[in-house]
Amino acid sequence: MREIVLDTETTGFDADKSDRIVEIGAIELMNHLPTGRTFHVYINPERPMPQEAFEIHGLGDDFLRDKPRFAEIAQGFVDFIAEDARLVIHNASFDMKFLNAELRRAGFPTLPWSRALDTLALAREKYPGSPSSLDALCRRFGVDNSGRDLHGALLDSELLAEVYLELIGGRQPDLVLDHRPGQAHATGDPAATRPRRATRPAPLAPRITPAEAQAHAEFVQKLGEGSIWARLMT
Repeated sequence: MREIVLDTETTGFDADKSDRIVEIGAIELMNHLPTGRTFHVYINPERPMPQEAFEIHGLGDDFLRDKPRFAEIAQGFVDFIAEDARLVIHNASFDMKFLNAELRRAGFPTLPWSRALDTLALAREKYPGSPSSLDALCRRFGVDNSGRDLHGALLDSELLAEVYLELIGGRQPDLVLDHRPGQAHATGDPAATRPRRATRPAPLAPRITPAEAQAHAEFVQKLGEGSIWARLMT
């Protein structure tokens, strides 16, 4: 399953009038694993950057002046999110509204709302009454967001990808399958109380064929150098 975790930064909050997108950051996941493929672009909003937006994003008129307009990057963005990939977005209604307004201006088809998975709604459903901002969820799950001094679309997408995997139970570092009733982790080190396994006298013969091994290697290569599988095979 292909998913795109994405975030946008804008000049303000009114997508229907004068506010525009100034940055898009997106990360590709395949079966909940990052492939290493990303899409990141700064965009000339064709209007002055308000002071309050500059203070949030750190993007000023001088920096954005020579950046491409949305119409110039629209095709690349549409190609990246193609194949009807699910769009994982925090507060999806905000970003989808801006993306569809920009796509409409550029003469592209708009994105159906059914493609969006809103992690804000997911967090509120899972933890009702608890703070559900991206920063709050990073703190809840122990995701390092110390570099988030300013809002940046690609960094926020990277943080959201980690938060999303936590929200759906994709990472379970504390799952201990061999824990037995009555065992207590008195030392604070779960490994200290796990039963020791004897070393196998002879390794098991591989159960995959050379053709299967080759097919797996080719699949991992398609995921990109930044994928977890590629790093494990090096």
